[in-house]
Order: sequence, then C-alpha cells, then structure tokens
Amino acid sequence: MPHAAARPGRPRPLNDERAGAVFDALSDPTRRTVLRAVAEDGPLTATQIASRLPVTRQAVAKHLDSLRDAGLVASERVGRDVRFSFDPAPLDGAVAWITAVGAKWDDRLASLEKRLKRKRGS
Repeated sequence: MPHAAARPGRPRPLNDERAGAVFDALSDPTRRTVLRAVAEDGPLTATQIASRLPVTRQAVAKHLDSLRDAGLVASERVGRDVRFSFDPAPLDGAVAWITAVGAKWDDRLASLEKRLKRKRGS
C-alpha cells in the first residue's frame, strides 16, 4: 500500500464509530510509536518493529491489530512475513471530524456572543 497519496477534494469526516476507533487506536503511546515506525519506515514486520521497542513481538502484534482495525495500517503477506504499511486516510478523516466539530462549536459560541451583545445593548 502506498504512503500518503494525493486525494482529490477534502477528506470526509469519519462517522462517530469510525472516529472512535481511530482515536482509541491513537490513545496508546506505544501504538503511536508503532504507527510512527510504520509510517516513516514501512512496510515493516512485527518483528522489525519489536526490535526497536522495549516490548515483545506479541505485544507489537496486538498493537498492530488495533491499528489495522482502525484502518491506520494494512497488512500484506510476503512469503512467511506479514508486512504492515501505513494508510493515512483515517487520519485525514479524523482531522476533518475534529474540524467539523470545532466549526459547530465556533458557530454556537458566535451565536452566544451575539445574544450577549444584544442583551447588553438593551
């Protein structure tokens, strides 16, 4: 799977369930380290990643499963090895989700500010 490829248009925000899976996967510092390794140097095997970290290969495999469930990595069997590659699309969708939620709050706060100004002026 290729690294960050150009995608036309803006990314669509993730639905709440998908956003939850991405944010849950990113909530663990070790998973973020695993994802960073795959993003910067992948495709990599669980064994290659584990050699860089103070955790077992089995622990890395579990973290990779969580990242794969969130769509942040994809796996491909090459001979006896399973190699993991980074997929940036869910991160783009998470950023779009955060932006959409932020825009709603910006609108609410602007509306509240207008009401307060009107109330002060009356």
